Amino acid sequence: MIVALDHIAIAVPDLAAAIQRFADDFGLTYEGTEDVEPAKTTTAFFPVPGTRIELVHPLRGEGAVQGFLDKRGGGLHHVCFRTDDLEADMERLKAKGYRFLSEGPQPGAHGTRVAFIHPRSCDGVLIELAEHPAEGHAHP
Repeated sequence: MIVALDHIAIAVPDLAAAIQRFADDFGLTYEGTEDVEPAKTTTAFFPVPGTRIELVHPLRGEGAVQGFLDKRGGGLHHVCFRTDDLEADMERLKAKGYRFLSEGPQPGAHGTRVAFIHPRSCDGVLIELAEHPAEGHAHP
């Protein structure tokens, strides 16, 4: 079941400049970065009450975020909802006609398991579902 807004992701062409903007100019707490090899991104984390902002930048100039930046430039990339059972939510939403970008969960930042819903299923918005390790069910 979807239980919360997990994060809002912003694609940025210059990660260092964006980190400085959010930390220095906006005064948000910077919690560091993580390279997410399967997604080919470097992600910077800024917690805000009840959720967080994630700045996503292409790792080695590759991957879907690089394609997004090439096509649209920087901006809102996706909205992520936290789930306590990713497989069940995927099955439920697929039964309602939602299309996912992968057949099953993929590894995400901070040990999460994630799945993205195709933007065509959600009025042009890329939606991510994320299950955190301590919250999810035991899956093989």
